[in-house]
Amino acid sequence: MDDAVLIAALAGLIGTAGHVATGALSPIPMAAAMLARRRSGGRMRVTVLGSRRSNRFTDGAKELFDCAAQGRLDVFFLSGAQIDGEANINLLSVGDYARPTQRFSGSFGAPYLYMLVPRVILFRPGHDRRALVPRVDFVSAPGWSAPEVYRPGGPAALVTGRCVFDWRRAERRFALRSVHPGETAAGVRAATGFDYSEPDAVAQTELPDAALRAEISDVVARDVAETYPQFAATFGGQGFDGAAQGARPAL
Repeated sequence: MDDAVLIAALAGLIGTAGHVATGALSPIPMAAAMLARRRSGGRMRVTVLGSRRSNRFTDGAKELFDCAAQGRLDVFFLSGAQIDGEANINLLSVGDYARPTQRFSGSFGAPYLYMLVPRVILFRPGHDRRALVPRVDFVSAPGWSAPEVYRPGGPAALVTGRCVFDWRRAERRFALRSVHPGETAAGVRAATGFDYSEPDAVAQTELPDAALRAEISDVVARDVAETYPQFAATFGGQGFDGAAQGARPAL
Protein backbone atom coordinates (compact mmCIF):
# COMPACT_ATOMS: atom_id res chain seq x y z
CA MET A 1 0.00 0.00 0.00
CA ASP A 2 1.05 3.55 -0.76
CA ASP A 3 2.24 5.04 2.55
CA ALA A 4 1.18 8.54 1.45
CA VAL A 5 -2.45 7.37 1.20
CA LEU A 6 -2.32 6.01 4.74
CA ILE A 7 -0.66 9.15 6.11
CA ALA A 8 -3.22 11.43 4.47
CA ALA A 9 -6.13 9.26 5.65
CA LEU A 10 -4.88 9.22 9.24
CA ALA A 11 -4.26 12.97 9.21
CA GLY A 12 -7.85 13.49 8.10
CA LEU A 13 -9.10 11.39 11.01
CA ILE A 14 -6.97 13.37 13.48
CA GLY A 15 -8.65 16.56 12.33
CA THR A 16 -8.25 19.50 14.70
CA ALA A 17 -7.34 17.69 17.91
CA GLY A 18 -5.51 19.68 20.57
CA HIS A 19 -2.98 17.02 21.62
CA VAL A 20 -2.01 13.92 19.64
CA ALA A 21 0.51 11.32 20.79
CA THR A 22 2.18 8.41 19.05
CA GLY A 23 4.18 5.61 20.61
CA ALA A 24 7.01 3.41 19.47
CA LEU A 25 6.99 1.64 16.09
CA SER A 26 4.70 4.30 14.65
CA PRO A 27 6.33 6.12 11.71
CA ILE A 28 3.14 6.38 9.64
CA PRO A 29 0.97 7.65 12.55
CA MET A 30 3.78 10.07 13.47
CA ALA A 31 3.88 11.42 9.91
CA ALA A 32 0.09 11.80 9.97
CA ALA A 33 0.21 13.67 13.27
CA MET A 34 2.91 16.01 11.94
CA LEU A 35 0.87 16.63 8.79
CA ALA A 36 -2.21 17.41 10.90
CA ARG A 37 -0.13 19.80 13.00
CA ARG A 38 0.93 21.69 9.87
CA ARG A 39 -2.70 22.00 8.85
CA SER A 40 -3.48 23.46 12.28
CA GLY A 41 -0.90 26.19 11.79
CA GLY A 42 1.27 24.68 14.51
CA ARG A 43 -1.42 24.95 17.19
CA MET A 44 -1.72 21.19 17.64
CA ARG A 45 0.60 19.57 20.16
CA VAL A 46 2.21 16.35 18.98
CA THR A 47 4.03 14.07 21.42
CA VAL A 48 6.20 11.29 20.00
CA LEU A 49 7.70 8.84 22.48
CA GLY A 50 11.28 8.17 21.50
CA SER A 51 11.76 11.58 19.90
CA ARG A 52 14.07 14.25 21.28
CA ARG A 53 12.44 17.12 19.40
CA SER A 54 8.78 16.13 19.73
CA ASN A 55 8.56 14.99 23.33
CA ARG A 56 8.37 17.37 26.29
CA PHE A 57 8.19 14.55 28.80
CA THR A 58 11.28 13.71 30.83
CA ASP A 59 10.06 10.49 32.42
CA GLY A 60 8.91 8.52 29.40
CA ALA A 61 5.50 6.92 29.26
CA LYS A 62 4.68 7.67 32.91
CA GLU A 63 3.98 11.30 32.10
CA LEU A 64 1.99 10.31 29.02
CA PHE A 65 -0.22 8.15 31.21
CA ASP A 66 -0.70 11.01 33.67
CA CYS A 67 -1.58 13.31 30.78
CA ALA A 68 -4.23 10.86 29.56
CA ALA A 69 -5.69 10.45 33.06
CA GLN A 70 -6.01 14.23 33.38
CA GLY A 71 -7.93 14.44 30.10
CA ARG A 72 -5.13 16.29 28.27
CA LEU A 73 -4.64 13.78 25.46
CA ASP A 74 -7.15 13.77 22.60
CA VAL A 75 -5.89 11.22 20.08
CA PHE A 76 -3.65 8.16 20.33
CA PHE A 77 -2.85 5.23 18.03
CA LEU A 78 -2.93 1.54 18.84
CA SER A 79 -2.32 -1.59 16.82
CA GLY A 80 -2.50 -5.32 17.47
CA ALA A 81 -1.51 -8.72 16.23
CA GLN A 82 -5.25 -9.36 16.11
CA ILE A 83 -8.22 -6.98 16.00
CA ASP A 84 -11.79 -8.22 16.06
CA GLY A 85 -15.18 -6.84 15.08
CA GLU A 86 -15.84 -5.46 18.57
CA ALA A 87 -12.57 -3.47 18.40
CA ASN A 88 -10.83 -5.71 20.92
CA ILE A 89 -7.08 -5.87 20.34
CA ASN A 90 -4.61 -8.66 21.06
CA LEU A 91 -1.00 -7.75 21.77
CA LEU A 92 0.01 -10.87 23.69
CA SER A 93 -0.22 -14.18 21.84
CA VAL A 94 -1.95 -16.25 19.18
CA GLY A 95 -3.39 -19.66 19.95
CA ASP A 96 -4.06 -21.27 23.30
CA TYR A 97 -2.88 -19.03 26.14
CA ALA A 98 -0.92 -21.83 27.83
CA ARG A 99 0.63 -23.06 24.57
CA PRO A 100 0.62 -20.17 22.11
CA THR A 101 1.77 -20.55 18.53
CA GLN A 102 3.10 -16.98 18.61
CA ARG A 103 3.91 -14.60 21.43
CA PHE A 104 4.39 -10.86 21.16
CA SER A 105 5.85 -8.11 23.31
CA GLY A 106 2.74 -7.60 25.45
CA SER A 107 0.14 -4.97 26.22
CA PHE A 108 2.23 -2.37 28.09
CA GLY A 109 -0.06 0.69 28.51
CA ALA A 110 -2.54 -0.15 25.76
CA PRO A 111 -5.46 -1.15 28.04
CA TYR A 112 -5.02 1.99 30.13
CA LEU A 113 -4.86 4.41 27.20
CA TYR A 114 -7.69 2.64 25.36
CA MET A 115 -9.94 3.34 28.33
CA LEU A 116 -8.94 7.00 28.75
CA VAL A 117 -8.08 8.64 25.42
CA PRO A 118 -11.30 9.93 23.78
CA ARG A 119 -10.27 9.02 20.22
CA VAL A 120 -8.06 6.00 19.69
CA ILE A 121 -7.29 5.29 16.05
CA LEU A 122 -6.49 1.66 15.40
CA PHE A 123 -3.89 1.24 12.68
CA ARG A 124 -2.68 -1.94 11.05
CA PRO A 125 -1.01 -1.80 7.60
CA GLY A 126 -1.56 -5.52 7.09
CA HIS A 127 -5.14 -6.61 6.37
CA ASP A 128 -6.05 -10.29 6.23
CA ARG A 129 -8.19 -12.83 8.04
CA ARG A 130 -5.35 -13.86 10.34
CA ALA A 131 -5.21 -10.34 11.78
CA LEU A 132 -8.81 -9.12 11.49
CA VAL A 133 -10.56 -11.97 13.22
CA PRO A 134 -14.08 -12.78 14.48
CA ARG A 135 -12.75 -12.90 18.05
CA VAL A 136 -9.23 -12.20 19.31
CA ASP A 137 -7.45 -15.08 21.03
CA PHE A 138 -6.58 -12.84 23.97
CA VAL A 139 -8.16 -9.50 24.89
CA SER A 140 -5.26 -7.20 25.68
CA ALA A 141 -7.51 -4.15 25.54
CA PRO A 142 -11.30 -4.22 25.13
CA GLY A 143 -12.98 -2.18 22.43
CA TRP A 144 -16.08 -1.47 24.52
CA SER A 145 -17.23 -1.56 28.12
CA ALA A 146 -20.55 -2.01 29.89
CA PRO A 147 -22.58 1.21 30.42
CA GLU A 148 -21.86 1.25 34.17
CA VAL A 149 -18.08 1.30 33.56
CA TYR A 150 -16.49 4.73 33.56
CA ARG A 151 -14.78 4.97 30.20
CA PRO A 152 -14.14 8.33 28.53
CA GLY A 153 -11.92 6.70 25.91
CA GLY A 154 -12.26 4.18 23.13
CA PRO A 155 -11.91 3.48 19.43
CA ALA A 156 -12.80 6.02 16.75
CA ALA A 157 -11.67 4.27 13.57
CA LEU A 158 -9.57 1.47 12.11
CA VAL A 159 -7.23 2.16 9.21
CA THR A 160 -5.58 -0.72 7.36
CA GLY A 161 -3.63 -1.16 4.18
CA ARG A 162 -6.92 -1.78 2.35
CA CYS A 163 -9.51 0.55 3.81
CA VAL A 164 -10.86 2.85 6.52
CA PHE A 165 -13.49 1.69 9.02
CA ASP A 166 -15.47 3.96 11.33
CA TRP A 167 -16.38 2.66 14.77
CA ARG A 168 -20.09 2.65 15.60
CA ARG A 169 -20.15 2.76 19.37
CA ALA A 170 -23.91 2.31 19.78
CA GLU A 171 -23.84 -0.75 17.51
CA ARG A 172 -20.53 -2.12 18.83
CA ARG A 173 -19.25 -2.75 15.33
CA PHE A 174 -17.23 -1.23 12.52
CA ALA A 175 -18.65 0.39 9.40
CA LEU A 176 -16.73 0.56 6.14
CA ARG A 177 -16.04 4.20 5.28
CA SER A 178 -13.79 3.90 2.22
CA VAL A 179 -11.53 1.54 0.30
CA HIS A 180 -8.06 2.59 -0.78
CA PRO A 181 -7.19 3.08 -4.47
CA GLY A 182 -6.89 -0.29 -6.18
CA GLU A 183 -9.11 -2.04 -3.60
CA THR A 184 -12.78 -3.02 -3.83
CA ALA A 185 -15.50 -3.47 -1.24
CA ALA A 186 -15.73 -7.15 -2.20
CA GLY A 187 -11.98 -7.58 -1.79
CA VAL A 188 -12.07 -5.98 1.65
CA ARG A 189 -14.96 -8.23 2.66
CA ALA A 190 -13.09 -11.33 1.53
CA ALA A 191 -9.97 -10.32 3.46
CA THR A 192 -11.78 -9.48 6.72
CA GLY A 193 -12.63 -12.11 9.31
CA PHE A 194 -15.22 -10.09 11.22
CA ASP A 195 -18.57 -8.75 10.09
CA TYR A 196 -19.19 -5.01 9.66
CA SER A 197 -21.67 -2.53 8.22
CA GLU A 198 -21.30 -1.40 4.64
CA PRO A 199 -23.09 1.38 2.72
CA ASP A 200 -24.70 0.72 -0.65
CA ALA A 201 -22.04 2.84 -2.34
CA VAL A 202 -18.56 2.62 -0.82
CA ALA A 203 -16.34 5.67 -1.24
CA GLN A 204 -12.70 5.55 -2.28
CA THR A 205 -10.06 6.86 0.07
CA GLU A 206 -8.73 10.12 -1.35
CA LEU A 207 -5.56 9.75 -3.38
CA PRO A 208 -3.07 12.50 -2.47
CA ASP A 209 -2.31 14.87 -5.33
CA ALA A 210 1.22 15.99 -6.25
CA ALA A 211 1.18 18.95 -3.85
CA LEU A 212 0.05 16.84 -0.90
CA ARG A 213 2.60 14.14 -1.71
CA ALA A 214 5.32 16.77 -1.74
CA GLU A 215 4.15 18.06 1.63
CA ILE A 216 4.06 14.55 3.08
CA SER A 217 7.57 13.89 1.77
CA ASP A 218 8.73 17.10 3.43
CA VAL A 219 7.07 16.10 6.72
CA VAL A 220 8.81 12.73 6.60
CA ALA A 221 12.19 14.28 5.78
CA ARG A 222 12.01 17.10 8.34
CA ASP A 223 10.04 15.59 11.23
CA VAL A 224 9.92 11.82 10.99
CA ALA A 225 13.54 11.13 9.97
CA GLU A 226 14.84 12.08 13.42
CA THR A 227 12.99 9.18 15.06
CA TYR A 228 12.61 6.80 12.10
CA PRO A 229 15.58 7.29 9.76
CA GLN A 230 15.13 3.95 8.00
CA PHE A 231 11.50 4.71 7.22
CA ALA A 232 12.43 8.16 5.93
CA ALA A 233 15.19 6.70 3.76
CA THR A 234 12.83 4.26 2.07
CA PHE A 235 9.75 6.50 1.91
CA GLY A 236 8.52 6.87 -1.65
CA GLY A 237 10.41 3.77 -2.70
CA GLN A 238 9.56 0.34 -1.42
CA GLY A 239 8.14 1.95 1.71
CA PHE A 240 7.66 0.59 5.16
CA ASP A 241 7.12 -3.06 5.94
CA GLY A 242 3.74 -2.61 7.52
CA ALA A 243 3.13 -6.32 8.05
CA ALA A 244 6.01 -6.49 10.51
CA GLN A 245 4.85 -3.40 12.39
CA GLY A 246 1.29 -4.58 12.55
CA ALA A 247 2.21 -7.54 14.75
CA ARG A 248 3.57 -5.27 17.47
CA PRO A 249 1.94 -2.52 19.54
CA ALA A 250 2.04 1.03 18.22
CA LEU A 251 2.86 2.24 21.73
